[in-house]
Amino acid sequence: MSQRQTDEAVAEAVPIAVARAAAGVGGGPGTSDPLIGELRRAGLLPLLVLHLLAAGASYGNALIEGISVSTGGLISVNPNTMYPLLRSLEEQGFVTGEWEHPERRSRRFYAITEDGEGERQRLSAEIKPRLEEVASALELLRRVL
Repeated sequence: MSQRQTDEAVAEAVPIAVARAAAGVGGGPGTSDPLIGELRRAGLLPLLVLHLLAAGASYGNALIEGISVSTGGLISVNPNTMYPLLRSLEEQGFVTGEWEHPERRSRRFYAITEDGEGERQRLSAEIKPRLEEVASALELLRRVL
């Protein structure tokens, strides 16, 4: 199949908005990662953190590792992203944080709140259709190649 035939087949099979989202076209933060840039902007990282915390209290580095494991290494988060996110979630009332040893700053353990569970459900409902779009686009690409 020629490149033109492939391009035409893809154009017919996938709506352009889906292809653009899957490719991360459009600029802005997160577009350097075409597979998940749109999902990151939609709140994927807060969703993953809240999802992990729904299983039990945890601390930043363990959450970083949990995200990597649960996404098969597709998503990696560095501490410069994780800790501001945790502070933001705490300020919004979605998580609570407590120091492991209150007399000195050690690990801070976070737990999901009732409001955080509501936010987790909201984000999940919002992101699932986007995940399906990306999965469909990738499946089409897999078949074409």
